[in-house]
Amino acid sequence: MLEMSAFGRAELPRPNVTAADAARIFAEHYGLSGPIVELGSQQDRNFRVDTGSGRFVLKICHAEYSRLELEAQNAAMRHLTKTTAGPAVPQPVAAKDGSEILSLDINDQSCQVRLLSYLEGEPLTRRKFLPEATVAALGRVCGETARGLASFRHDGLNRQIQWDLRHAVAIADALMASVPDPGKRARVSAAMAAAETLVKPLSAGFRLQAIHQDITDDNVVAAADADGKLIPNGVIDFGDLMEGWLIADLAVCCASLLHHASGDPFFILPAVRAFHAAHPLNADEAEALWPLIIQRAGVLIASSEQQLELEPDNDYVLGNIEHERTIFEVATSVPLAVMQAAILDAVGINKTPALPSMHRLLPDIDPVAIRIVELGTLSPHLQNGNWHRPGIDQELLSDAAGEAGAALARYGEYRLTRTRHHSATPSATRALFIEMVLPAGTRIAAPFAGSVELAGSRFRLVAHDVVLLLDGVDTVLETGMKAAPGLDLAVVSDSGHLKIQLCMDPTVTPPEFVMPHQAAAWSSTCPSPSILLGADFDAPPLESDGLLETRHAHFAKPQKNYYKTPPQIERGFGAQMYAMDGRTYLDMVNNVAIAGHGHPRLSAAVGRQWSLLNTNSRFHYAAVADFSKRLADLAPEGLDTIFLVNSGSEAVDLALRLAWAHSGARNVISLLEAYHGWTVASDAVSTSIADNPLALTTRPAWVHPVTSPNTYRGPFRGADSAPGYIAAVEEALKNVDAKGEKLAGFICETVYGNSGGIPLPKGYLKEVYRQVHERGGVTIADEVQVGYGRLGHYFWGFEEQGVTPDIITIAKGMGNGHPLGAVITSRAIADSLEREGYFFSSAGGSPVSCAVGMTVLDIMRDEKLQENARDVGDHLKARLEAFGQRFPIVGAVHGMGLYLGLEFVRDRATLEPATIETAGICDRLLDLGVIMQPTGDHLNVLKIKPPLCLTKESADFFADMLAKVLDEGW
Repeated sequence: MLEMSAFGRAELPRPNVTAADAARIFAEHYGLSGPIVELGSQQDRNFRVDTGSGRFVLKICHAEYSRLELEAQNAAMRHLTKTTAGPAVPQPVAAKDGSEILSLDINDQSCQVRLLSYLEGEPLTRRKFLPEATVAALGRVCGETARGLASFRHDGLNRQIQWDLRHAVAIADALMASVPDPGKRARVSAAMAAAETLVKPLSAGFRLQAIHQDITDDNVVAAADADGKLIPNGVIDFGDLMEGWLIADLAVCCASLLHHASGDPFFILPAVRAFHAAHPLNADEAEALWPLIIQRAGVLIASSEQQLELEPDNDYVLGNIEHERTIFEVATSVPLAVMQAAILDAVGINKTPALPSMHRLLPDIDPVAIRIVELGTLSPHLQNGNWHRPGIDQELLSDAAGEAGAALARYGEYRLTRTRHHSATPSATRALFIEMVLPAGTRIAAPFAGSVELAGSRFRLVAHDVVLLLDGVDTVLETGMKAAPGLDLAVVSDSGHLKIQLCMDPTVTPPEFVMPHQAAAWSSTCPSPSILLGADFDAPPLESDGLLETRHAHFAKPQKNYYKTPPQIERGFGAQMYAMDGRTYLDMVNNVAIAGHGHPRLSAAVGRQWSLLNTNSRFHYAAVADFSKRLADLAPEGLDTIFLVNSGSEAVDLALRLAWAHSGARNVISLLEAYHGWTVASDAVSTSIADNPLALTTRPAWVHPVTSPNTYRGPFRGADSAPGYIAAVEEALKNVDAKGEKLAGFICETVYGNSGGIPLPKGYLKEVYRQVHERGGVTIADEVQVGYGRLGHYFWGFEEQGVTPDIITIAKGMGNGHPLGAVITSRAIADSLEREGYFFSSAGGSPVSCAVGMTVLDIMRDEKLQENARDVGDHLKARLEAFGQRFPIVGAVHGMGLYLGLEFVRDRATLEPATIETAGICDRLLDLGVIMQPTGDHLNVLKIKPPLCLTKESADFFADMLAKVLDEGW
């Protein structure tokens, strides 16, 4: 029986102690002095002192807290330090008289005073976002502490406090009068009572031991790991130490996480797994965890409201009360049974009951005759974005049923038709039901004995352990009637559309679709109704993890993939990409798909040309002539000769060969921090250490890298910095001259793409090109990334500099993902190569490649993609530039059109690159539905190169999500 002492303490305000009082105690009893800061607490007073040689915390509580309890806390901290390799904990510090606990009268109050060592680190409570690594680490710290305390014994553990979850209902009821909103009081009381019906029968299996009972986001300290993630490594505040249920320790920890969860209760599961790994739960404890989290949430609300009645100005409580209200809302946002299933699955305990044998629901329908309609990401029925058309599911089912008599959409399928664009959270795509189209009037029989209920449009057949839910029926039996197995229940209504769902909990009203990460738990509550139809109509499970293992086993390791745990993306349309689980991602990095993914005109053009002919360019056909002329028409006058190749690397490789052949020399000037390709020659002139860490020490002797004209972080900065960078080129040219050698040429991107689209300083190329030409060299403009309309304001990057190169290399966007590249040059330079023999590229200039290239140009013209790149790009750049006023990490925004770079720095004066932070930002953006990757030698620049069909709405979604990340953390 709970004694009233717990409630008596709950009614205590904090001791009336000021910072001046604390300073006097520090000096008089401990010989310490220094700046003092008060730390938050609900019922104690805590003060930190900085002595110069160390920090300490003075803890002051009312005398109602017995000395024996405080002795237990001190002993527990010493015990953990001696007996575990777990997290750090504070240590008691004796006063000058040798006492660890002082009984003092302070301002006419009897108080107990202790001094503890201070643990350095950052608490988690004010962090808006916690990454999975942090959540898991908090669970691990909680588990390690509980494991360490399992062997701790002390008479002071036998205490009664308001946080003891063994008495949660009684405590909340006693404090509930302080909750001012009667509706909230009723909700909290009802939720706690429902949780208690589950906790009580399980409690006999709960282990008792010493528990901290307050390992929360507020009571741990954390430090950043190598990836910049904040990882808890210390535990503080042992004020709630007692003997209690082990599972209560984890319940308290998990409840504290819910105000970071963005409304998703599944957010706690990494902490549960980590706790279980450190200190395994038994089945009863695991099953009771979620109900106990609900009870902890109820106690928090009641206690905080009661404390505010006593102390309306308690900033600590005022700062936490909104968090605690959020904790309760999230804890009660999902059925208890679903979260119980999720937690049991997380710790590897299977308690899902098997369905009994059942009668056929549709006795007149042969399962073999039912046609399955696929509605997932790879569905052949979903084309050209039609999956967003309202009613498309039912339309496709009706078409299939018209041919076969009956059609079905599968249980467990991740429907592409349910995905949403521009969503920070995954869409609810996973079907928990079977959807059918059948002849009107089709007979429906009871699969098991139960009672009939009608809830809105839903028909329910309820047994004690399972419920059948039907939509789209005309009932035969009335509400309250009993049905025996095989008895006629209803008929399919005139619409012919029938939805079938099972639920193992009669108190739950299940949704039809759930988010992918919630699917396993919901499937335990809502198993497949295939058993009712006499055949397996379940969608096959996804194989993403297995496919990634296969990729790593057989795909060469240097061919990296984006992200440590990448989504399996199998479809795209416009600027959107779709994973197999139906999650939509905004593609902000894929400069290959210049016209957008899945363009119907490209699909049609490729299909038709392939059905006619695909061969190599030594045959004579119209497409190669037509495409070559169209490319020449895009180039400046005099550049009228085309080589068609397979890729940007091949284009750059060929351009270098042309320079060598035409000049009769070998030496090439290139830029530092540049990337041009992966062939031997194109790699030779690539100096980016992000792509090749050994680039600066492995260049062949004919390559002469010069200082990159980086006007943001280079040695010369600003728009007028050209002379300094031109001087670096002059120095390299003089070195070539001094050796008595000739110059083959100069190559650079005409906008500094690999560093995020930094424009070259005004006049740079004009003077460099002049000096190169004076020496008989050839100028090569690498437009593979930056050209072809992507800049919006210019079709070619070199236009901004007012120059014309001798050779242009292009690829990537010109084929919209098809392997297609080109070299555009003059007839004289092209003919120089013939002295060394013929040139040939097997697929370069093939009929299909030419059809692709011309169709891309048609799309760019007809859909005004260059103009769109200008307008949307200018809008997006303005939004990103505004971030500089809000977020210190934003250093600069580079580029133009839809080739932008957002550079992150730790310090705007030193420009220290924020490399780790940029990686974390990209990972968080993926969670929010945006694909983004870093670029630059320091990997601290977001490379913003989306398809040119990007809409203003999509640009705003990207900017909004980036602002969310920069505001909340990563």
